[in-house]
Amino acid sequence: MNGQWYDAEAGPLVRPYAMTGGRTKPGPHGVRFDLIALVVVDPAAGGTGEEALLGPEHRALLGRCRDEIQSVAELAADADLPVGVVRVLLGDLLEAGHVKVSRPVPPARLPEMRILREVIEGLRAL
Repeated sequence: MNGQWYDAEAGPLVRPYAMTGGRTKPGPHGVRFDLIALVVVDPAAGGTGEEALLGPEHRALLGRCRDEIQSVAELAADADLPVGVVRVLLGDLLEAGHVKVSRPVPPARLPEMRILREVIEGLRAL
C-alpha cells in the first residue's frame, strides 16, 4: 500500500456525502435551491470568527459569493462540486445566516397576440 490519499486521475478521494455529513437535502426547513437562484454573502452576518468554525467547502463557497452574486449552478461549476452537495452546503450557510438567497426576476409576460398583430399591421401601414 502506497499511502496516497489522492489519485491524479480520479481526484481527491473524499466522497461528496462526506462533505455533507451524509445529508442529501438542505437544512431541516427543506429549502430548495434552483439552479438559477442567486446567492450573496449577507453583510449583516458574523465576522471571520464564525467562519473559522465552518468546513473548508463552506468557506470556499462563501469566498466565491463575497466578490459578486453567484447562481447555484455557477457555484457548483466553480467549486467543481456536484450541485446536490452545493445545495446542502448552501442550506447550512443560509441557516447560519451567512448568505442570502433570492430568485432572479421572472421574465415579463409576453404581450397578447392581438396587440402584436396590431403593431405589425400598424408598421405595415407606414
